[in-house]
Amino acid sequence: MDMTALLTLPNALAVFALVNLWTFMLFGLDKIRAEEGSWRVSEGTLLFWAFLGGTIGAYTGRAVFRHKTRKQPFSSNLHQTAMLQVLAAALAGGWMLAG
Repeated sequence: MDMTALLTLPNALAVFALVNLWTFMLFGLDKIRAEEGSWRVSEGTLLFWAFLGGTIGAYTGRAVFRHKTRKQPFSSNLHQTAMLQVLAAALAGGWMLAG
């Protein structure tokens, strides 16, 4: 199978949407578990999924579930991840425009 056939804009957008949905759901799950006092989703896992492209889902989950909004250093790490992604997108966009 030709892997380049899978590397299309619609597929990339679908993966992006799924990663953000999954990240959003993890924030909801962690909030429920925090209220129940049971097993939690680790901060490392939440940040990992944000880093993989789920930053929008992470920020949306924080707002909707009012979860981990003041927690440090989690908030700083999430903000740094978002800034890194914006920088990477700007560099990629500039590289594509230059080429």
